[in-house]
Amino acid sequence: MTAEPDLGLFGPQSVTWRVHAEPILWFAGYRALLLQSLHPRALAGVLQNSNFREDPWGRLWRTARFYGEVVFGDTPMATRAGRRVRAIHARLGGIDPDTQEPFRVDEAELLRWIWVTATESFVHTAQRSGLGLSPAEIDRYYDEQREVAVLVGLDRDDVPADAASVEDYYRSMQPALRVDSAVREVARFLAMPTFPWGLGWTPIRPLWIGVSAFAFSLLPPWARRLYGLPGLPTTDLAATLGTRTLRTAIRAIPTSALEGPLYKEAMARAKSTAKASSAG
Repeated sequence: MTAEPDLGLFGPQSVTWRVHAEPILWFAGYRALLLQSLHPRALAGVLQNSNFREDPWGRLWRTARFYGEVVFGDTPMATRAGRRVRAIHARLGGIDPDTQEPFRVDEAELLRWIWVTATESFVHTAQRSGLGLSPAEIDRYYDEQREVAVLVGLDRDDVPADAASVEDYYRSMQPALRVDSAVREVARFLAMPTFPWGLGWTPIRPLWIGVSAFAFSLLPPWARRLYGLPGLPTTDLAATLGTRTLRTAIRAIPTSALEGPLYKEAMARAKSTAKASSAG
C-alpha cells in the first residue's frame, strides 16, 4: 500500500496555505522589518550579529526560504528549517543599547516580538489586499501559526492565539518601543538599499522608493506615529486601495512566473492526496 504524501504542518485546508499563497506577502516582509526595528533589543540583535547593510537581499531571501519550507514543505523539511534557525539563534547574543547588559537573541521576549510582527504582517497585508478572510479565519491563522512559534523555540502558549490577543500584545509593548537614530538609519537604508547586479543605477531605485512609502502606509497608525508619519484613517484607506490594486495586477501575471518550487511541490502532494481519497 502506498503511503499518502506528507502535506506538512498545515495543508490545503489551512488558512495558512491561503494566506501564504499570496505573492503580495513580499510587502508584508518589509512591513514586519519596520515593526521589528522599533524594539531596541530586537534591532540591536540584528545590527550586532548580521551583515544586514552589506547583504539585505540575502537576509530577505533566507527569511522567505524559512517560511516557504515551514509553510509548504513536508514535515521533515519544516522540522529541519526550525532546527536550523534555533541553532543559529543559540549562538548569537548582543549588548542592550540602554543598559549595556548582554542578552541572548533567543530570549523568549525577542522571539515573541519577531513572531508576532511577522505573523500579524502576513495576515494583515493579505487581508487588506482583499483576501476576504472572516474574523474566525483570521483567528484560526494565528492559532495555526503557533506551529511556527514552536519551531523557532517558543512554547505554543508563549504567543497570542487570536487577533484580539495580538492587539492586546501590541498595546502592552508600545511603551517599550521607540524610534531613535539607529531606527531612522535602518529605515533610510531600507528605503534606499544597495542593489545587486548594478540594479541601483536603473529605474529600480525610484520604483523602490515608492515601494518603501507603500510599506510605511501599511503600518498600524500607532507605528506610523512613532516614525513621525501621519496615523490618519485616510492613510489606511489609501493603503487598502493600493494593496488591492497591486494584488489585482499581480494576479494578472501568469501563475508559473510567481509560483516557487516549494509551492508547486506542495500543490502536487495535495492533488495526489485528493486523488487517493477520491479513489478510496
